Amino acid sequence: MSPSAPDHRWLILVHQLPPKPSYARVRVWRRLQSLGALALKNAVYVLPDRDSTREDFEWLAREVAELGGTATVCEARLVQGLDDREIEELFQEARAADYQALLKEARELDATLRVAQPRGKPPPDRGADVATLRRRLSAIAALDFFGAPNRVAAEALIAQLERKVGLSAAASEARFRREDLRGRTWVTRAGVHVDRIASAWLIRRFIDRDAVFKFVAAKGYRPEPGELRFDMFEAEFTHEGDRCTFETLCTRLGLGDAALQSVGEIVHDIDLKEEKFGRPETAGVARLLAGLARRTRDDRERIERGVQLFDDLYESFPRRGGGPK
Repeated sequence: MSPSAPDHRWLILVHQLPPKPSYARVRVWRRLQSLGALALKNAVYVLPDRDSTREDFEWLAREVAELGGTATVCEARLVQGLDDREIEELFQEARAADYQALLKEARELDATLRVAQPRGKPPPDRGADVATLRRRLSAIAALDFFGAPNRVAAEALIAQLERKVGLSAAASEARFRREDLRGRTWVTRAGVHVDRIASAWLIRRFIDRDAVFKFVAAKGYRPEPGELRFDMFEAEFTHEGDRCTFETLCTRLGLGDAALQSVGEIVHDIDLKEEKFGRPETAGVARLLAGLARRTRDDRERIERGVQLFDDLYESFPRRGGGPK
């Protein structure tokens, strides 16, 4: 390993599938692509070691077993051959290509917006096209583990397109209005912790005070009518780009007074194990949530206790500019 290379840990998935059914290989390959996994060699894939990627590989290993194959997930440090920096660069190259393809489409759309319309004919409504580009950008960014080139350019151009068609980033990503979310059952992964507890509080406080929560396995769950998923695989509200689920809910639903933004910064740093915002309250809130999780394994009790905790935290911050009631 190069002396200058960061001391990353990686997750390695090694799998083997039987010859039949023939669709199994395609299915697993597509799943690996959707996770952003990098092929080191045939049937050996790597992801950075994070809570979300570990869960992704563990669920995929289970899928492989259900297809009659075998799979092993390993923690790894690179000792010989490719070093950490080279692996990072391979991840960056993969996402840079995705951003470049998105930029090409965005530039083509921008060109159509520049075309002068015949007198008396209104310009075409391209809002839906811009919203599609924004959602694709969020999907790529969710797999951009190491800050690939072209991301900033893609962000800037899509933001420019949103201004041209009269959309905000939040509006172009939104699929629901707050009034459409009341009376729903909110489904999330069992074993709730930081982001899910905070998101449940947000839902109860600002969306539906009588919200009902349901706790299921992380993947493979098919929602029933009237259900919305959050912070889980294929959820309506989950991590997008570098935003945790709490931040996604705030952005997509237009929630954002100063106090709520402060809470979101704390949740972000705890959940993603970052120091992006570096708020002084973060360490204390993390300790309280860790204690809450140790006191009970019951998800409903965790949420009820968490609601009280986040109520108090929210009230401790000033709410400049008003905000949701």
